[in-house]
Amino acid sequence: MENYLTSISLVTKMASNDYVGFTFFVGCMAMMAASAFFFFSMNDFDTKWKTSILVSGLITFIAAVHYWYMRDYWATVGESPTFFRYVDWVLTVPLMCVEFYLILKVAGAKKSLMWKLIAASIVMLVTGYFGEAVYNTGTGPAVWGLISGLAYFYIVYEIWFGSAKKLAEQAGGAVLTAHKTLCWFVLVGWAIYPLGYMAGTPGWYEGLGNLGLNMDVIYNIGDAINKIGFGLVVYGAAVAAKKTT
Repeated sequence: MENYLTSISLVTKMASNDYVGFTFFVGCMAMMAASAFFFFSMNDFDTKWKTSILVSGLITFIAAVHYWYMRDYWATVGESPTFFRYVDWVLTVPLMCVEFYLILKVAGAKKSLMWKLIAASIVMLVTGYFGEAVYNTGTGPAVWGLISGLAYFYIVYEIWFGSAKKLAEQAGGAVLTAHKTLCWFVLVGWAIYPLGYMAGTPGWYEGLGNLGLNMDVIYNIGDAINKIGFGLVVYGAAVAAKKTT
């Protein structure tokens, strides 16, 4: 009982206008709930879709654990948990790329496609971290942000116009529908991350900070929408494929 009361006394009170802490907490709960949903629904589908839903659950679970820690870090230190956020992304974003490969396997997707997308995502994240946390003065953020952006646009090109698109068109049906929706998530949903990057680093785009944009709030909202949304698209495709069999 004494240990319990001690732990309660260590809880940091969240201010009513602490939108960063609020979005960390809500994001954590939302992604934990999504993980439970994906894990419990896995056995409703055959092996092909079961793996995709498992990966969806892993993405949201990894993010939820990181968000729980990042919320505490923010409440205690009062600083953006940039390092831990990038650790989260290095684990989850490549898994989101794996989802493209998994749903396209039915059309004959090769592992080379998966590794190309994973490699591009890692370049995007590592260079983004350099610009945001390591070389974050002078022209550093702009230069590293440009390299990160080029890697991002490579992913966009590959899934919208490259071999991934051709495979999705060959598969048709639920696979094509899911692929198109995931492509929109990458094009529109992932665009929120460059906005967060620009809001948190110096450069010609510094005017974004004057608009009242907060880097962590942008990232938190984007993470919850993109990661849960990715999983729901895959789940929807699995349900649609099941109805046609």
